[in-house]
Amino acid sequence: MSAERMLWENDATGLAELVHSGEISPQDLVDAAIARAEATRPDINAIAEPLYDAARTRAKSVDRTLPLAGVPFALKDLGIAIKGVPTHTGSRIPAFTADFNSVMTERYLAAGLIPVATSTSPEQGLRLMTESAASGITRNPWNTDHTSGGSSGGSAALVAAGVVPAAHASDGGGSVRVPAACSGWLTRRAPLKVPG
Repeated sequence: MSAERMLWENDATGLAELVHSGEISPQDLVDAAIARAEATRPDINAIAEPLYDAARTRAKSVDRTLPLAGVPFALKDLGIAIKGVPTHTGSRIPAFTADFNSVMTERYLAAGLIPVATSTSPEQGLRLMTESAASGITRNPWNTDHTSGGSSGGSAALVAAGVVPAAHASDGGGSVRVPAACSGWLTRRAPLKVPG
């Protein structure tokens, strides 16, 4: 089975089991996620910052005994710091680039997750649909005429489109629940460009 198909058919724990058993390498998983991200990017517009080079580097050295070793992941472009990565918060205001990782980022990395991108959000997370003057509209992988919800709409779209099996999200007033409802994020993958 191809790496792309494994990524499509498994959740995060299933992919980690495949890495632990040696059936797939973290490098192959990351490359499959990047290929999927680029294949769906024009349709759903859910990536704020691609982290492809850093992801490929991390995949080569990740400790394969970690619980989620080698599993591709996305971090929301809002409320979390990733060392050296611009955080836009969905705004055209100049980005903030942290010289540190937030505690949550450190915990994700310590579990073995490999961030391949940051996901889009509405400006400052203030709307229940993910669109902004900075990044445009993030579309629902099930129907690109519809919204992916917000404010974690980019994360929901990337999971629903099969780019990553899990993604960071945050919720102050429906920001996880609305995208989950809009994109079927927690249940199954949208048939947008299904891998062979």
